[in-house]
Amino acid sequence: MILSKFKRLKPYYKSTFLLAGPVIISQLGYTLVHMADSVVVGHFLGTIPLAAVSLVHSVFMVVLVIGLGIAYGITPLIAQANGRGDKQECATLLANSLWLNLITSILLFLLVYYGSVFAVEHLDQDPQVVEVAKPYLFILSLSIIPLMIFNAFKQFAEGLGFTKQAMNISIWGNVLNIILAIVFVKGMFGIESMGISGVGYSTLIDRVMMMIAMGIYVFRGKVFSVYIQYFQLFKVEWDKCVRILKIGAPVAMQYVFEIGAFAGAALIAGTIGATEQASHQVGIQLASLTYMMASGIATAATIKTGNSFGNGNFVRLQRYAISSYHLVILFMCCTATLFAVFNQYLPYIFTQDIAVVTIAAQLLIIAGLFQLFDGVQVVGLGVLRGIGDVNVPTFITFFAYWIVGMPAAYVMGIVFKWGVIGIWYGLSLGLLTSSVLLYWRYRVKIKIFLAGQNTRLKPTVEV
Repeated sequence: MILSKFKRLKPYYKSTFLLAGPVIISQLGYTLVHMADSVVVGHFLGTIPLAAVSLVHSVFMVVLVIGLGIAYGITPLIAQANGRGDKQECATLLANSLWLNLITSILLFLLVYYGSVFAVEHLDQDPQVVEVAKPYLFILSLSIIPLMIFNAFKQFAEGLGFTKQAMNISIWGNVLNIILAIVFVKGMFGIESMGISGVGYSTLIDRVMMMIAMGIYVFRGKVFSVYIQYFQLFKVEWDKCVRILKIGAPVAMQYVFEIGAFAGAALIAGTIGATEQASHQVGIQLASLTYMMASGIATAATIKTGNSFGNGNFVRLQRYAISSYHLVILFMCCTATLFAVFNQYLPYIFTQDIAVVTIAAQLLIIAGLFQLFDGVQVVGLGVLRGIGDVNVPTFITFFAYWIVGMPAAYVMGIVFKWGVIGIWYGLSLGLLTSSVLLYWRYRVKIKIFLAGQNTRLKPTVEV
């Protein structure tokens, strides 16, 4: 029975994997930028600056994911419109997404500039850490503007199933970021050392170059010419913006609830001490790598299920959803094993501080535990976004992370005095809750779809 099921789903595994591969690498670009910052700072500047990076990323990521969520709103709409063969709708969605992302990015920059600097000064953090963090936070916040424009083009291309170019741009962007970060932080080739601000400038330059490259690819690429012929930048249709926001805003809130919980965990760790906060940063950077890989599978699930939903093929939708779940479970089991086996060695990528390495090694064991839950929940979100179901999943993420996860993290970490390890146990409980409830929601929705359709298969159900 298992063998026959595997044979039936084999083409769906292959199709999802081939689409997800480039998405995974481009998704990793977001995390690798911040990971590179942490590695450079940890090795060249020390524990206090590394804790400052943790603090900045914790605050900035909450703001950033709002923008990424809104940018993501175009992807299922593009996939559905393309499934119907409506190329003009795809071009109109791109134009409106560009304006929406530009306005959103400016508002988010202002939010970071006026809000986050005030916040980090009033969150009971180490004064030394706060002082080092403020200039880096300001420079990093500027990068959200080119990043949002890049994402408008990226999500458009990915919604159509073209994922490799964003992958290539992300790879070269990260190479550029690492080189510039080392040059600016150390002070090389006649450039004076900029300290922690250097990694901020390297990230800003990297994201400007990625924006330009992705824009050229979309407007000059032959594969997009049949869509771009309908493109009109100054034809703003508010109903299209509203449609994007109806998906993008809930997705943004889903990101905020999840990333906000991890940011809150970093702040709780900061009240314990700089060493604990730096250890949390090391552990979370490694866990974020695997999360972004799983997020790539989730994006592929959104595209495939969205396309199937657009042309009304719910049997194919179900098969893509199940194959995505299987792929992410297999992948997360492998990464959990790697974390468990190499937990004593991986932290040295970031720092030589033995106290930080010791705590981070323990956190990676727990990270291995919640890898499975994290993968299942992000694919669940991806599948539901593909069919346009975003409101109930948003409530589920709020409940899982802020009603279950964060209170548990505070109680275990602070009240029970288990320290940062207790904080991570609480986060694991939140991820478990989210994964179970989102899978339940998918099962409810697919039963409704199949009940309303004649489910007798055609001679072939195309992949």
